[in-house]
Amino acid sequence: MRTLKAGAPFELDDDLIVEADNLAVLPALPDGAFDLVYIDPPFNTGRSQRRRTLTAVHDEDGERDGFGGRRYRTEVVSDLAYDDAQADYLAFLRPRLEHARRVLAEHGTLYVHLDYREAHYVKVMLDGIFGREAFLNELIWAYDYGGKPRTRWPPKHDTILVYVREPGRHVFNADDVEREPYMAPGLVSAEKAARGKMPTSVIWHTIVPTNGAEKTGYPTQKPEGLLRRFVAASSRPGGWCLDFFAGSGTLGAVCAPLGRRFVLVDDNPAAVAIATERLRPDRAAPARGSRRSPRRP
Repeated sequence: MRTLKAGAPFELDDDLIVEADNLAVLPALPDGAFDLVYIDPPFNTGRSQRRRTLTAVHDEDGERDGFGGRRYRTEVVSDLAYDDAQADYLAFLRPRLEHARRVLAEHGTLYVHLDYREAHYVKVMLDGIFGREAFLNELIWAYDYGGKPRTRWPPKHDTILVYVREPGRHVFNADDVEREPYMAPGLVSAEKAARGKMPTSVIWHTIVPTNGAEKTGYPTQKPEGLLRRFVAASSRPGGWCLDFFAGSGTLGAVCAPLGRRFVLVDDNPAAVAIATERLRPDRAAPARGSRRSPRRP
């Protein structure tokens, strides 16, 4: 794995993390090179996204009371943030999504992870870029955490729009996707209950646990279990996967143990530092499968 800065020349001969504006990197990627493109672009919430990590340190002059009358002070371990506001969100995304279609292989699939603010508008734009016949699925990631307003139904889901490059030619490895428990196991045979069911278009999956080993502290980090389903279903062993809003590098963390190759792009130095540390070869699970190089244009 290599980590590169903006403007550095590169070849797709190794897993890559590139610190750069994705619109500067995308034109350099070869046509038809990627089995899968997954992106989790900013949600256009209109506010800064921040995740602050604190720790308590024993200090007799500290501002907090603790067990047994001990005093503690609070220290900030990390304070990660990015601005999540675009004046024209669709104009921001369009050229990037056009490149996403170009770099997909004929059997390739695009996953665009959004929330309720922009999903419907982006769906119409993707219909125009890919063609309505290329629309494969609308996936709903349902979760339950955080505050719940009392003046409306609490919004607790994200939308993932799924498009294929060539309808009918796309890869979908249904047997390779992790199965999940039946919600009503008593309504199926014992054999089926033990085997579990194929996930549906509504995916119930927890967020990244705050005290789990997977947690990096990066704002809006997505769980590996969610992306692992997409990569297993829509790419081949040894195939290349791309995330050009890479954040903390979850796609790369999923690709390595599944035997896929990856290219991650992000212009946030903090994100690139987290992803690089997270994906160090001595920390990553051993990859399985062949390691093909994509064809060059």
